[in-house]
Amino acid sequence: MTRSATNVVIFGFRTKVFVLAMMTLLCPRCGNPAAHPLHRSVTKFTLFFIPLFPVKSRYTTQCTFCGFTNHLSKDQAGQLQQGGGQSLPPRGYGANQYPPRM
Repeated sequence: MTRSATNVVIFGFRTKVFVLAMMTLLCPRCGNPAAHPLHRSVTKFTLFFIPLFPVKSRYTTQCTFCGFTNHLSKDQAGQLQQGGGQSLPPRGYGANQYPPRM
């Protein structure tokens, strides 16, 4: 009887979502001033269920009134987090439709 060695490697990806800030912004979809949490989603490569290194990072805001999700670049997210996001348009919308309400 011959015995063969079988090696098993378990790998995959795990995504965690972090809330970086909570802001009141004018939603470009519904037009209501509502709370928008700024999320950072980090996807990491895992080996044997141990997260090793980040593969992808995304920044989003989501309207708590209508549920619209807006994808942001890292620079836009940093500006919103620092409070200087008055001139940040979301992708696909005009510059005057998404400033924070003062």
